[in-house]
Amino acid sequence: MITKMTGTLVRVDNDDVRMQVGPFEYQVQIGEAVRRQLQLRTGEEITLHIAEYFEGNQSGTRFVPRKIGFGTEAELEFFELFCTVEKIGVKKALKAMARSVRDIADAIARQDAKWLTTLPGIGPAMAEQIITSLKRKVVKYAHVPGETVEAAEPSTDKAGKKKGVGKPTEADATPGPTGQIIDEVYQALMALGLSPMEARDRLDKLLQSRESFASVSEAITKIFGRV
Repeated sequence: MITKMTGTLVRVDNDDVRMQVGPFEYQVQIGEAVRRQLQLRTGEEITLHIAEYFEGNQSGTRFVPRKIGFGTEAELEFFELFCTVEKIGVKKALKAMARSVRDIADAIARQDAKWLTTLPGIGPAMAEQIITSLKRKVVKYAHVPGETVEAAEPSTDKAGKKKGVGKPTEADATPGPTGQIIDEVYQALMALGLSPMEARDRLDKLLQSRESFASVSEAITKIFGRV
């Protein structure tokens, strides 16, 4: 069983990423919160904590092995806890994790069913079920640091020098927005009344435009200035 993977991020799609690990390329499913951390890191070497499961069809005649990636071990643990709620399977739990583990756990601990209904796929009845099942089990997750996908340590050559570390390039001198700022922009868009899908689409368009922004307010101005 694979519990952790380190490799080069090849591609970020809507619901999964492709990672190059040695001669193999793996498809790893991710939630929206992890996706936002990875959107601008194509080509970098990253580490994901892995959960595995088998996806089957309705007739139960075909099973496909799947991998799910998380930025931290705490995030993986919370996902597995989330899946213990009745009627929440792997796909539903992964879809719902569009916000940080800390925020979701805090809402459960506060028994804020209204907030939980802002998560994709979670209605009022399901929100109440989540609170009933997990309100005494999520306290430690409400205090974890914000999720950050680990960057792998640079490898070294025979002389002991770190590979890939040299003179800074023009791209290095003007880095793009961090995963934290991207996540804060996403949260701000939803606070302005956009649905999770609308917020995701607006944010994706801004990132694809390659326009730089260093703050949430600057990003919001650019997003609504282009409408």
